[in-house]
Amino acid sequence: MRRTLIIATVALVILAIAAGVYIMFFLNPKSPTGQSGTPSSQFPIAGQTGASGTGGGKNGGSGSAATATPGVPTVITNRLVQISAGPVVPGEIVLDSKVVKVKGATTTPSKVSVQYLERESGNVFSYSATDKVLTRINNKTIPGLQSALWLPDGSSALVQYLSGADFSTVNTYALASSSSAGFFLTQNLSGIAVSPTQILTVVSSGLRSTVSLIHVDGTKATPAFTTPLNAVRVSFLGKNQYLAFSKPSATLLGNAYVVNSLGRFSSIAGPLSGLTALGSPSGAWVLVSYTSNTSTLRTELVNAATGEVTALPIGTITDKCVWAADSSAVYCGVPMSPPTSFAYPDDWYQGAVSFSDRIWKVNVASRYAEMVLDFSQANKGALDATALAVDPNGTTLVFVNKNDRSLWAYSL
Repeated sequence: MRRTLIIATVALVILAIAAGVYIMFFLNPKSPTGQSGTPSSQFPIAGQTGASGTGGGKNGGSGSAATATPGVPTVITNRLVQISAGPVVPGEIVLDSKVVKVKGATTTPSKVSVQYLERESGNVFSYSATDKVLTRINNKTIPGLQSALWLPDGSSALVQYLSGADFSTVNTYALASSSSAGFFLTQNLSGIAVSPTQILTVVSSGLRSTVSLIHVDGTKATPAFTTPLNAVRVSFLGKNQYLAFSKPSATLLGNAYVVNSLGRFSSIAGPLSGLTALGSPSGAWVLVSYTSNTSTLRTELVNAATGEVTALPIGTITDKCVWAADSSAVYCGVPMSPPTSFAYPDDWYQGAVSFSDRIWKVNVASRYAEMVLDFSQANKGALDATALAVDPNGTTLVFVNKNDRSLWAYSL
């Protein structure tokens, strides 16, 4: 009798397990995205979603709302916060609300916020650095974004993604931060830059590159200048001039130029291996990085008007730096003991090597460098800083950790 009872009990357990397996794998199938009932899509832009689940900007797209909910920012120290575990789209903007005067001569403190895009969905999020609250402000779905460049007022971002059968077409779309408005720019742009009123575009073809200016609403396109360099990066340098330099490689000598409003080039740096450059908002200074022996990083400060060069006590790549809004200082992720067996910046761009950085601040007037953040001490992890951004009042520094694409904020 006891043996029969044991056999019956075992049989019931086996049946229960079999039933559970059947329910899990056959009655609740998962889509390729890993979310139950959510079909995968190769559509580059799915459209702005409202209450009815449809909508779209000028692109005419449509789609369902993203199901992701904002994560909870993680406070590491009272000054360091992980906004998003990632991955996020490289490129974010830090905004600072104006101080509002009220009766009694009191003021309402300004609030700092960070706007960025989630990599998986393309949704726009806003993080309040003041209140440490994260909010999704636009659920327009644009999966597969490669980069984002925000207009200075945060009203929209120029996002780039690949399309086509072989993913060889580069699309650039002006995505509004909190509405369905938007427009496409010319396909296969090799470079873009922004100012408060204009968008700069670079089209490279054959043996030359053409630089044009477009109003921030996508209208009034006008040519700026052309150059025989077919691999060039161009940005605004102050109000009436541009900074141009050949795309960097450790095995090629590069040059940096100041280009005036008439399209005339004046060399300010080079020829140097692996040269990259970052102009200050005022246009008075250019931060230049390059390599010696392909793997030793060097950084210099160049006076854009006189060409005077000052060597700095840090070695990094300018893509790991950001200027303060008043051009008084520059913040950089500076690698600690970068491996000498790699070629920079090529291997860093390609992800063949990662760095362990500290954040340093260089004061332009005094040429004084001070360490701002030792990430490994604060977070017990490695930081490879990229896409740095700082608010206009210089209170909050934001950066992406290239190691895992997570987004961080640090109170200065």
